[in-house]
Amino acid sequence: MNYSISDYTYELPDRLIAQKPASPRDSSRMLVLNKESQEDLHQAFRELPDFLEENSILVVNNSRVIPARLPGQRETGGAIEALLVQEEALGIWKCKVKNAARIKPGERLAFCQGAIQARLVKKLPDGTCLLQFQDATNLYPALEQHGFAPLPPYIRKARQEEGLRTEDLTTYQTIFAQEYGAVAAPTAGLHFSPQVMDRIREKGIEVLEVTLHVGLGTFEPIRVDDVRQHQMHEERYEISKEVAERITQAKRTGQKVIAVGTTSARTLEAAWQEDHLVSGMGSTDIFIYPPYQFQVVDQLLTNFHLPESTLLMLVSALAGKERMMAAYQGAVEQDYRFYSYGDCMLIQ
Repeated sequence: MNYSISDYTYELPDRLIAQKPASPRDSSRMLVLNKESQEDLHQAFRELPDFLEENSILVVNNSRVIPARLPGQRETGGAIEALLVQEEALGIWKCKVKNAARIKPGERLAFCQGAIQARLVKKLPDGTCLLQFQDATNLYPALEQHGFAPLPPYIRKARQEEGLRTEDLTTYQTIFAQEYGAVAAPTAGLHFSPQVMDRIREKGIEVLEVTLHVGLGTFEPIRVDDVRQHQMHEERYEISKEVAERITQAKRTGQKVIAVGTTSARTLEAAWQEDHLVSGMGSTDIFIYPPYQFQVVDQLLTNFHLPESTLLMLVSALAGKERMMAAYQGAVEQDYRFYSYGDCMLIQ
């Protein structure tokens, strides 16, 4: 088998990179890829319940996106920007800071026109910074009031940000979002509406929640030619005892498990040990690429991913590399909208 990253390249016109989500959100398009046949179906996402088996299990990620992007200033007046990555302790965050080269430990930084204050604790070897925020117990309310959605760079570059802060905080959040911690949305969940969920439940499909907080590494490119040499970033996850037992039972009885998004899929595959799903909190750097054999996930709902990305490799492991790349070519020809705010694919 060839493990070259060049096998996961495709040409995408800029006009197909979605800059806003579909409105209403369940009006997005859905490519239905059947692993057994060579035929792709082109549907509306709101028709998803028609393609799910009765008595199957749908697993969603309930991670909530932090308004983690903070424009700010140094004491000298120089412009900076912080992206919160992970909370290390109360009020102390690992951050990616733009224009941080001249900032010294101990220097005070003002974000969001002074509404949020912090100081640099130290710079870390990986290029990130450790910031200590004032009024740590009220940081989350302050972020909700003043912070910006951590939109991917390919969306931010093409958008006017004026007046869109509140809109983005709503549209870049799934209807399942509960547990704070993500710095990017689990985007496959963005398509769901209450109406679609009602139809899914009416069909007797059980909906279960897991948590995986999408980290900064979701935007990191692969920098090696042989994909086997790539080291994945770690992301934190949590699975309740009840969910673990229910999915373990489903696998034993042959019920289909449908993951909503690559985050849900990675959580399930990472937590599977021999013959059961392990509950609890943990972190995973699982890297799924062909010829990986899925242990838990039977079907996957997912967005269209960047060329040469780890997520494109994951979906290729489920559907087959040649089959997936052909489907992507077809999606381009059919003018599907790509990436975080784009359309989706159901692999079954």
